[in-house]
Amino acid sequence: MKMCIACGMPMTCIADYPLHDLSKNYCKYCAHEDGSMKSFDEKWQEVTLRYAKNHNVDYPIAKQTAYVILKKLPAWKRQW
Repeated sequence: MKMCIACGMPMTCIADYPLHDLSKNYCKYCAHEDGSMKSFDEKWQEVTLRYAKNHNVDYPIAKQTAYVILKKLPAWKRQW
């Protein structure tokens, strides 16, 4: 099973891939409509907002937590 390099989501079926393209190593949630991968800043913002909402924490705490989570993933490791 392939894991998304940008968010860690398991990609278990063709519907999980952007534009159903199995050659991509990131999931449909980490892709733009044209199939290109979103930037770190885009994912950081998305993960921050989702984390703040789901865990009922303040934005600054969610932002730092999202950063820690994302920087461990293969897509973003090389940026540090």
